[in-house]
Amino acid sequence: MISKLIVGAATAATLMSGVAFAQSSTVNGAAGGAVTGAIVGGPVGAAVGGVAGAVVGTVIDPPPQKVVTYVREVPAPSARVVVKEKVVVGEPLPETVVVTPIPDDPTYAYAVVNDERVIVEPSSRKVIQVIK
Repeated sequence: MISKLIVGAATAATLMSGVAFAQSSTVNGAAGGAVTGAIVGGPVGAAVGGVAGAVVGTVIDPPPQKVVTYVREVPAPSARVVVKEKVVVGEPLPETVVVTPIPDDPTYAYAVVNDERVIVEPSSRKVIQVIK
């Protein structure tokens, strides 16, 4: 019973430290979480930390403010694009939606879908941010 309590406490500590480490370090995602978990909890901690780090590592970094400002201020295209699917951060836009690269930062693109301006990663079409 006591060993289960110790393992539970170590797991909780590992999850919390793995999340904190993955958010504040340049080594993030599964690798960062696994390293932190191994330091805190040994082999079991490495496995748990890897899972926690992978979850945190998939969080999408917001685009630079100049990109957000550009997408807010650029005139909307005259053709209205409507899709049945909900536009969700982290999910790709449908192939039918035309995305336009940001002129000063081609690592980002944008589209206006269902009357919402969205910033996307051009190669994957993954939604990075919905401008409100």
